[in-house]
Amino acid sequence: MSAFRTPSGFEEALRPPVDIRRARLTPAVLGKAPSKAPDAGRGQLMRVVRGAPEVMVKITGRTRDGGHLGRHLDYISRNGALALEGPDGERLIGREAVRTLAGDWAAELALEPRRREDSPASLSVVLSMPAGTEPYRLHDAARAFAAATFGDRFAYVFALHDEGRHPHVHLTVRMLGRDGERLSPRKADLQAWREGFARTLRERGVEAEATPRRARGVVRKADPIAIRKLRERSMAGGADMPRVLAAAWREAVEGGTVSEPWRVPIRARQLAVRRAFVAEAVALQKSGDAEDRRFGEAIERFVRALPEVETRRDLLRRRIEAARETPSRQRDEGPAPRGRAR
Repeated sequence: MSAFRTPSGFEEALRPPVDIRRARLTPAVLGKAPSKAPDAGRGQLMRVVRGAPEVMVKITGRTRDGGHLGRHLDYISRNGALALEGPDGERLIGREAVRTLAGDWAAELALEPRRREDSPASLSVVLSMPAGTEPYRLHDAARAFAAATFGDRFAYVFALHDEGRHPHVHLTVRMLGRDGERLSPRKADLQAWREGFARTLRERGVEAEATPRRARGVVRKADPIAIRKLRERSMAGGADMPRVLAAAWREAVEGGTVSEPWRVPIRARQLAVRRAFVAEAVALQKSGDAEDRRFGEAIERFVRALPEVETRRDLLRRRIEAARETPSRQRDEGPAPRGRAR
């Protein structure tokens, strides 16, 4: 009999950074949360240890008015070349159909009572997985996710962008609901959406998870898209380096003892995560079940491979040290041999 049980430490390690009960939209749409299977904790832990790909559900923006909405729909439909799919399999093909949809949404928005001038028309969401996911499975999972999350309360359309390297789905949701409610998601909604999208992918045979960074040993947040694009342009010589990044490089070069009060709680949190995994690995390796023992060994290997806590300043300093060591190593080793050996 399996010795696995879900310890409190493991639950804490995988607990989302936000309270899911604070979600505004999702509980009302989905109703009662689906009850977890008895072995759900084991399955999630196994996926984490195996390094299951993490889903991305990202709000990329909001359209301001009918004109902005029309341009956005042109973009995600590739000017009508791609079909926009809505609820119940409705498909809009061609630029004229896309423009008609944008006009209809804008007209309904204009009739909204007590609407503020700056009220957005639609919410733009990107659903994606790491490269290698089959596009048709991603598309089908997005279809199921949109139907389960927004149902018939909020109109939506979506389109798959499959450039062959990194397929992803653009989902556009009208902010004004059919009952007059406005879509106003919180961080808790976004986490619920991540978990729901991962679940629909797994139901279609795609290994996927939606765990917090700390469970995977990741400390640094990914840079916002705008910052990443600026950094890439500056490194290519096409723009000045962002001031925040330039200041970070300057601090890393100059060294010093800049206070980093956030490092202590980060290390404490990561230590708690490691302890939870180690405790489970030890318990499973004492089990009389061979499969449990192999699972415990896999958890142990996973913990040993977790990266050290590294802030952005740590990363920049490591890059600087590596750059300094390269010339000195070349001097010690002497010039590279030239010509063919005789």
